Amino acid sequence: MPTTLTTAQADDLRRAIETAERRSRLRFGVYLGPPVGSRRHFAEKLHAALGDEAADSVVVFVDVHGRALEIVTGETARRRLPDGSCRLVGMSMATAFSAGDLIGGLLYGVTALADHAVARR
Repeated sequence: MPTTLTTAQADDLRRAIETAERRSRLRFGVYLGPPVGSRRHFAEKLHAALGDEAADSVVVFVDVHGRALEIVTGETARRRLPDGSCRLVGMSMATAFSAGDLIGGLLYGVTALADHAVARR
């Protein structure tokens, strides 16, 4: 499976993130690449780097080669995206990734996380 996105795929992902943010009023970030150190700790560091916006943010970390996926939510975002919702979305994303569909899994994940957040607003 490719580990980078084409320009068209990156544009599609950017549009999906913008739509998710507008609908849910949360901030979304997606990181593709290997972690530095443990994957969970690295994903949490990415999230913390958002500073003042971290509470309302969701970071999706994907290490394609390491077959790792982490979804980190801020304090405010977690009230609308509990662990169970993130776990369900993550399982569907992992299924798409295992079938070789990186962009499909990412687009689904961002959209589904926003849908869950909107439903709990």
